[in-house]
Amino acid sequence: MEWKNIYRGMLMGASDVVPGVSGGTIAVVLGIYDRLIAAINGFLSKEWKKQLTFLIPLGIGVLTSIFLLANAIEFLFEHYPIPTQFAFLGLIIGVLPYLFHKSEAKHKFKINHYFLLLIGAALVASMLFFQTSESGVINDRSITAYSFLFLAGFIASSAMILPGISGSFMLLVIGAYSTIINAVSELKFDIIAVVGIGVVIGIVVMSKVINYFLTHFTTATFAVIIGLVIGSIFVIFPGWPTSGFEVTVSILTFAFGLLVAFLLGRIEYKK
Repeated sequence: MEWKNIYRGMLMGASDVVPGVSGGTIAVVLGIYDRLIAAINGFLSKEWKKQLTFLIPLGIGVLTSIFLLANAIEFLFEHYPIPTQFAFLGLIIGVLPYLFHKSEAKHKFKINHYFLLLIGAALVASMLFFQTSESGVINDRSITAYSFLFLAGFIASSAMILPGISGSFMLLVIGAYSTIINAVSELKFDIIAVVGIGVVIGIVVMSKVINYFLTHFTTATFAVIIGLVIGSIFVIFPGWPTSGFEVTVSILTFAFGLLVAFLLGRIEYKK
């Protein structure tokens, strides 16, 4: 078992709770994105047992984080949104050099790859113009409500596995975020189960699509992924702090994010 995947999963799970931050982005930051996609696809093949050593610890970390750290992450974003977002900015910006190195952009990227990178960045940055439609917690238990929540889980997980596109933000856009967060915090197992099934199916479907492109168009896919990550910087950026105290704290949290990115880069991208 790759037990250090537990901490990786916890980072991914914590980020998936936050609207604007993508678990896929964190997987890229951690240097395991291509392995994650390959493991999900391999789980549906004859070598499924081999993938469990990677996926089980990761899944434990994700679930642990969602149930134990969701409240802490929500607290930070509710009371200290700007410094918290600057920490994520530092993390994402700090890992970009490693990501360019891993993709061998200096040697493999051509004009068309940089064009794809710009398209990926523009696609994610355009999410700034989306309007959310949250309307409170859904208490209905009809087939229609369950179908909606299943679809919400499917859409969110499909977005979640793409770097730069936040599954939580997509839940906000379609109006299911508060219902699902409430279900997790109050352990409403019927909603958790319905959404969970949608999430699993969405991850499997999207991972197959991504795996195809990673296998057949590796450099082009990395170009798009880097673009998606760069685009997420514009989505996460909360604006400049206004008070002197907030400026100081934001600088410190940004520096902390850069430091974490540097350390992760030394550990996760050492190969």
